[in-house]
Amino acid sequence: MKQFLISYRFAEGSSEEAWHQEVHRFIAAIEADADLSGKLSYKCFKSLKGPEYYHLATPVDEATTELLGTKEFFKKYTEETERVSGNTVTVTPLELVAGTK
Repeated sequence: MKQFLISYRFAEGSSEEAWHQEVHRFIAAIEADADLSGKLSYKCFKSLKGPEYYHLATPVDEATTELLGTKEFFKKYTEETERVSGNTVTVTPLELVAGTK
């Protein structure tokens, strides 16, 4: 199973609270989308020590990743993430090696 770690530092925008609302809207759009609901886990984390954000996306398969990329709400969210980060977003594909049950 491949996962994606998206990391950046919040740098621009009206407020972190407004950004959090945008993240909630994005997750709600995933859950409301008949093609993606139940096929993509998406979580957002904020560092307790600073403005760093980490998002973990876990699609069930490559087809889900490709489908997400076609969605207009994903394209807009990606653009806004780049903007609030000052164009510092890093996407790191991860492969699970081991874990607890």
